[in-house]
Amino acid sequence: MFHAESLVSLNGTQLSFMGHDAKEIPHFLGDTYGQIARRLDLSFNQLRSLAGLKMFTELEELVVDNNLLGNDLQLPRLPNLHTLTLNKNQLTDIEALLEHLADVTPSLKYLSLLGNEACPNQLVSPDKDEDDYQRYRYFVLHKLPQLKFLDTRKVTKTELMEARARGAFMKVVKPKSEAVPNEAGSGSCSLPYTPLPRGSRDAKNHKGVFAKCRYIYYGKHSEGNRFIRNDQL
Repeated sequence: MFHAESLVSLNGTQLSFMGHDAKEIPHFLGDTYGQIARRLDLSFNQLRSLAGLKMFTELEELVVDNNLLGNDLQLPRLPNLHTLTLNKNQLTDIEALLEHLADVTPSLKYLSLLGNEACPNQLVSPDKDEDDYQRYRYFVLHKLPQLKFLDTRKVTKTELMEARARGAFMKVVKPKSEAVPNEAGSGSCSLPYTPLPRGSRDAKNHKGVFAKCRYIYYGKHSEGNRFIRNDQL
């Protein structure tokens, strides 16, 4: 049972419920502060759902960093919400998230998704580069053209123009790694491609490999001619 006075920090209309390992938003928060809070910080918990936000009808800022929110995230309609930070969660489906936000947060101006797989940032995804991140920004702005800030950067006029023109085609897709199928009847792991004969591919096998060559050199100005029979010239 939560004790409101000891777990909640309230400063005017700014409400904080941080670092309590909560798996869901406690009912008392909405019942007690739902009509008061304009800013709500739920960071550093273990939230997998934001269903408890339905009582916060006047919310303008929502901070839910460092939780366990995934692709099943559902927000109630928050018509006044202009700031949303979802940094360091478990979001991977950027398109579904943006379509949901476009529907339930029509006043959104600031959005931050850093630290999620859905946001291809080099700090958390070493295999991504600045081009990946910029394509992500174009795609987000295509879906949410009213944004003024995305992550840590202000949205520029150039970005908005590019997003309108090509943003629909800028979705960053993470390729699935597929194992190369082995030959029929072979239980060994697939080896990297090599032009060498199969018998020489085993690193532990140091025997020489010999084979016949189907090509014969017919030139007359090469050192190789010393090894060609007269009847082949």
